[in-house]
Amino acid sequence: MSIQVISPGLLSTFQDEGRHRFQSIGVPVGGAMNPSSLQLANILVGNPPSETALEITLTGPKLLFEEDACIALSGAPVHAFADDTPIPAYRPFLIQAGQTLHFRQDQFPPMSRTCLAVHGGFELSAIMGSCSTDLKNRLGGLHGRALQKQDLIQIRKPLAPRHRQKLQDFFNQLEIYLPANLGLQKKNSIRVIKGYHWDHFTPDSHQLFFNAPFRITPQSERMGYRLQGPVLALHTPLQILSEPTAFGSIQVPPDGNPIILMADRQTTGGYPKIANIISADLPVLAQLLPGEHCTFSLVELAKAQAIMLEREKKFMALQNQLAHIALQLSACYL
Repeated sequence: MSIQVISPGLLSTFQDEGRHRFQSIGVPVGGAMNPSSLQLANILVGNPPSETALEITLTGPKLLFEEDACIALSGAPVHAFADDTPIPAYRPFLIQAGQTLHFRQDQFPPMSRTCLAVHGGFELSAIMGSCSTDLKNRLGGLHGRALQKQDLIQIRKPLAPRHRQKLQDFFNQLEIYLPANLGLQKKNSIRVIKGYHWDHFTPDSHQLFFNAPFRITPQSERMGYRLQGPVLALHTPLQILSEPTAFGSIQVPPDGNPIILMADRQTTGGYPKIANIISADLPVLAQLLPGEHCTFSLVELAKAQAIMLEREKKFMALQNQLAHIALQLSACYL
């Protein structure tokens, strides 16, 4: 055994980059809601950026580590502890056998989503090339569901206790400089490109879409964010065939209230699409909570592609700069 689940938190699921290439047979992509958080947490513990991590939503779990492990937290600001020792965000941390990872939130607002990565990854079975938890179809992760009390989680590369002091000294001296614009900062302004059915919406709807705030309703979750704000209208009713869906597409059903399709979206949809969130801002959107507001601004496709390309270059550079973390840990396995 490696980790015991003392309490699971509200919704804690294993996620990676998702199941691509299977939408044609009705299997959703799924994967991490905050791809930047997934990448960063893994880089900090010397994993490939796409390694499966534990995605924690709103309230964190309580996890007893039975073996030493290197972990990292990335995403929403949290107050995490190993017993009574604070765990810093955005840094590798050595949690020792017998310590309990927990989150204190009684005097702080709830977090949205945080990724917990462990060096070497979790021992999970891939289904269709992914370990992501698909809650609706009960695929992947741990038995296709969220964590439950008394679950046991295996990690692939527990660390030997005799190396604790060496690793502690290494982590204490480790200097990490995170570049700006990795999608980590919380903000309410979300950039979009025009959707396929943009021209079918009225000019007034175009103006309202960019000039009025939209509230994320309590009915929002991993499948979609339902928005409440000004009603968006078409020139005339539009009947369209169901089309493949994409993470960040903004559909408008007949009631005029937009729905942003998220990681666990259905494979096809038949509502008109007014816009699409740019890939670089999906992590920003994932950090917003029900009850909060967002606004939209327009960018051209070429600009959206350039922003994402620049971010990927920064992640690659950071991965190269921190490659020595994996080398250090590789000499400390059981």
